[in-house]
Amino acid sequence: MTPEEFRAWGKQVVDWIADYQAGIERYPVRSSVAPGEIRAALPAHPPERGEPFDAVLADLDRVLLPGITHWQHPDFYAYFPANASGPAILGDLLSSGLGVQGMVWATSPACTELETVVVDWLAELLGLPGHVRTDAAGGGVIQDSASSAALVACLAALHRASGGRAATEGITRRYALYVSAHTHSSLERAARMAGIGADNVRVVDVDPATQAMDPEHLAALLAADLAAGVVPALVCATVGTTSTTAIDPVPAIGRICREHGVWLHVDGAYAGVAAVCPELRWVLDGVGEFADSFCTNPHKWLLTNFDCSVLWMADRAPLVAALSILPEYLRNAATASGEVIDYRDWQVPLGRRFRALKLWAVLRWYGAEGLRAHIRRTVALAQEFAALVRADERFEVLAPHPLGLVCFRPLGPDADGRALAGMEELNASGALYLTHTKVDGRVVLRFAVGSPRTERRHVVAAWQRIRRALT
Repeated sequence: MTPEEFRAWGKQVVDWIADYQAGIERYPVRSSVAPGEIRAALPAHPPERGEPFDAVLADLDRVLLPGITHWQHPDFYAYFPANASGPAILGDLLSSGLGVQGMVWATSPACTELETVVVDWLAELLGLPGHVRTDAAGGGVIQDSASSAALVACLAALHRASGGRAATEGITRRYALYVSAHTHSSLERAARMAGIGADNVRVVDVDPATQAMDPEHLAALLAADLAAGVVPALVCATVGTTSTTAIDPVPAIGRICREHGVWLHVDGAYAGVAAVCPELRWVLDGVGEFADSFCTNPHKWLLTNFDCSVLWMADRAPLVAALSILPEYLRNAATASGEVIDYRDWQVPLGRRFRALKLWAVLRWYGAEGLRAHIRRTVALAQEFAALVRADERFEVLAPHPLGLVCFRPLGPDADGRALAGMEELNASGALYLTHTKVDGRVVLRFAVGSPRTERRHVVAAWQRIRRALT
């Protein structure tokens, strides 16, 4: 493809994306294709000769679009939002166009240094302390997801807990990791991948009223493990759990971790970005003082398309020591000088994309005011939805719900069955998309507002459909 051909087709692709976004409401939110239907519509063998790009776009419309679940749809209330804004898409396009591989500073200085700037900018917007800046002892890095952030935090914690022996000798002692029943499953996966093992993942009780981790039970589990000769490696506190956006009491948990010298990782994948609003900064209480590592995902609620998860370290030394290997082919003067950051030592893969471009584009386009306006608007819509549900005596709302997620359920006989059946009916209709969870053994429906396209009219109409389907 020549530059001239790229220019012509690139304009058509941008027009296609713009038309898709402008007309996204005409699509059913969730795809209704059957398993194998998309595969059956595609050729079984690769083309022998090249095809024009208009054939690719034609098959995108004909074959692939029916199999797309539209995460950018204003009536997508499932999971958490995955915002793909214009500036972020353009930033990703620039990243693809440059084709940078930013594994070390020397392979593209701008890739590394822009990343250090944007993660420091975001730390400032969230009110994080100065020691997590990249020009201090800590520093930030853009991971692909909070799952990767959890894994590298776990490896850094093991390095510190073992005095560096885990990286050289392997797991020679029994280590434990501590979560609550509502901690994201990526923490158990991290324990498996790091060699801690699922059997050594301790589940801390939660407060029935708030679903937040119980510090007293955590302290008891730590004491029992220490008495048995088990080494506590990492505690994960969550700011905004996936099921209900419960917020664990980080200050109390942090004091316990500090007393025992245990690594505290705080997972704020969804809710952490809410701290761009001063009135919501309480969600990060204790993070700056106690967390050894903290992550949040701009690709969920901060208008940055997937993938973009930012991980900050209070002290980057254990992370770098756990992951750094320097083969001869990567040796260079800049690395040897010690004056640069080589982000290959902050992540699992060696190679890395120029992800900072899209976050940079978002921060510059929206500014702090625009980001705060987005968070405030979606929180207000969620609160309005909660008020609508609460006003109907046939439903109950689970409290608290201070952010963009509202958990609710119908009341009366066979409430669980009716909730699941109604949810499936709604999702199959294509009009909206919900998910469910279980709290204290009861089925609860989740309504997550976060799309910049969602307006009050969508929320009101969604509630009317939900009420008809569940009563």
